[in-house]
Amino acid sequence: MADSKEGFIPYEPLRFSEEEMKQRSEDFFHFMDKRRSLRVFSDQPVPKAVIENIIRTASTAPSGAHQQPWTFCAVSSVEIKSKIREAAEKEEYENYHGRMSDRWLKDLEPFGTDHIKPFLEIAPWLIIVMKRSYEFVDGEKKNNYYATESVGLATGFLLAAIHNAGLVALTHTPSPMNFLSKVLGRPENEKPFLLIPVGFPAVDATVPKLERKTLEQMAVFY
Repeated sequence: MADSKEGFIPYEPLRFSEEEMKQRSEDFFHFMDKRRSLRVFSDQPVPKAVIENIIRTASTAPSGAHQQPWTFCAVSSVEIKSKIREAAEKEEYENYHGRMSDRWLKDLEPFGTDHIKPFLEIAPWLIIVMKRSYEFVDGEKKNNYYATESVGLATGFLLAAIHNAGLVALTHTPSPMNFLSKVLGRPENEKPFLLIPVGFPAVDATVPKLERKTLEQMAVFY
């Protein structure tokens, strides 16, 4: 038995009746279905302890060979947020004025976005998810397995935890994002994966009227 081997511990599963499973799965779907990405934040403070718990939750995601190839940089410093906004808007200006294709710009029109990103300073926290492609162990470079997939999974857990705490977030990608490594002074084995403002929604916040794909559109059962 696997749990009798050295280095293993018994697994204690959650156990629910079939009816409980159906109800819990449906309730969780309806809860997560209320999650939306927002670009308009309140400056209302969010306790550091809440952000710590959210990051802890993200760290429970599976990862290749349990390498946990991520670093979560949580920024509340007004000075650092200002530097991040300045650098991000510089890159975004280039995106909106030459880098993006006409089709891309057309697809963004329903969201009313441009290169100006005030939420980077208004949101009380910015969580920058960093992907660690490799580590240095005893002076030797060792690649992490499935780093991109692992960090993507952890980010999904992070967003669910943010929603569970009653907060909102935006998955922001001011590509290229190398400026984040410089502003935050991160080591060379870390690369920015996502920049996620986190906080409460502005009082007058609105979101685009969108519809998610139906189950029939996105799932195939065999």
